[in-house]
Amino acid sequence: MTKSGRQDPLHGITLEMLLTRLVEKYGWPELASRIDINCFAKDPSMASSLKFLRKTPWARQRVEALYLQSLKAEDKD
Repeated sequence: MTKSGRQDPLHGITLEMLLTRLVEKYGWPELASRIDINCFAKDPSMASSLKFLRKTPWARQRVEALYLQSLKAEDKD
């Protein structure tokens, strides 16, 4: 593994794994309040959210940022 791979907390994490963890931690309503994306707020599903996030880089960046923030919060606990 390269040095940058070990330092990247998203290395080896698929978008589906990342979103699953966020939904487990926050639930769809809280996720929708933290990130204002319709696919989280209106009839949310894993499939529709993944489809949207794969096509929309700015939304994916926000989801990844929330995931990283939640990892930092877990490290502090």
